[in-house]
Parts: sequence; structure tokens; C-alpha cells
Amino acid sequence: MHAEGRKFALIAAAIGVVFIILGWQWLAWIFAILTFCILAFFRDPRRVTPQGDRLIVAPADGLITLIGRVPPPRELTVDDGSGTQFLGTEPVLRISIFMSVFDVHINRAPIAGTVQRVVYIPGKFLNADLDKASEENERQHILLDRGNGTLIGFTQIAGLVARRIVPFVKAGDIIACGQRVGLIRFGSRVDVYLPEGTDPLVVLGQRVVAGETVLAEVGRQQVIEGVSQ
Repeated sequence: MHAEGRKFALIAAAIGVVFIILGWQWLAWIFAILTFCILAFFRDPRRVTPQGDRLIVAPADGLITLIGRVPPPRELTVDDGSGTQFLGTEPVLRISIFMSVFDVHINRAPIAGTVQRVVYIPGKFLNADLDKASEENERQHILLDRGNGTLIGFTQIAGLVARRIVPFVKAGDIIACGQRVGLIRFGSRVDVYLPEGTDPLVVLGQRVVAGETVLAEVGRQQVIEGVSQ
């Protein structure tokens, strides 16, 4: 369990104990269940990350709900005067991973590299499964540089129930592929922007595992199809 969830679990458990003392057993049971749900939501399992300089792994657990060519977020394409790298403005392939409240919500780095930017944007709390959530919801953009000129951008997006994005990294940090970079409370989405000339190795409707599932290989162009069975 991640430390971020301990205080919520302790509060729920303490309230449950108070209800036991007061003899309100049915309320105590409700808070016992709530405590279990909080512990489950903030679980932080270990992951085995595939090794390879060109591999882009899933930054989040969940379901692939959108794959399409879109312009990168403006926050990652403009020169902000800091001297850091930035993405081009031409459309690129975006892979969207939707996390339900039952998924692990710890997000991980899709590649190893240096954090060029971390940009937080306040916004709405629409259903994260909607396409417009990437432009209207509360979100946080992260831009990583592999060190050879290849840049990977990804965005944490708060959802209908989520109310806070918690970052674990900052600009200038050097991180490993699969390293924990943040979490989103409670139900949300993560978008990954692939570099030009790179096709996804996942399909719509596929479930992926953060830090383990390979989303793409930089420079590899191979369109694949999936069969539901």
C-alpha cells in the first residue's frame, strides 16, 4: 500500500471503532468495508519492467479506450523560456488508458530519461473516458527525454470521481523506465503521445499493466489488430 492512502484508511478505521464503542454496529460495518476499499485502491504492487532502450511501457493500469492521431498538448509544444526540450506541433499517435476505481492508480514512467517538464493544469472533472477530458479536465503533463533526442509526453487526467493528482517527480529528475511518477485519486486516465514513426503494439479494448505492458517500440511501424474472444 502506498503511504498516500494510509491516512485515509486510518481515519475510516478510527470512525468505525467509534461506532463500535457507541454500539452502532451497522455503521461500524460500513466503515470497515470503506477501510478495505481504501486499502485496495492505494495498493502498490511490485512490477517487472521489460528492459530495452526503445521500449515504451504502459504508465497506468487499465483499459485502452482511445488510439488516434491528435496534436500534442500545447503545454508540451511551446518554448516556455526554461531552455528545456519541447514536442513539435504536428499530430502524433495518442494512446489513452482509462483507470476505473478498481485499478491500481500508481502511475509509472513509460521510458527511462530526464524529466523535462511537469505542467499542472486545473480544470473540470468530466468522465475521463470522454475524448474532451484531455482538454477540459484537471490534468498534469509530463515530458521525458530519452537522452538521444527522443521525447515522450504523457498526461495524467483526473476523472469524474478523481479530485487530486499527486506528483512524485519534478523537472530535472532522472528516472528509470517503470519508476513510480505519481498517482491520481479515484478513477482517471493517462494519455501517452508516441514519437513520429512509432505504431502502437496494443489495441482498443486491451487491458494493460503499468510498468509491464509494452505499448510501443520507438521507430517500429507495425499496425496490429485484435480479436475479442
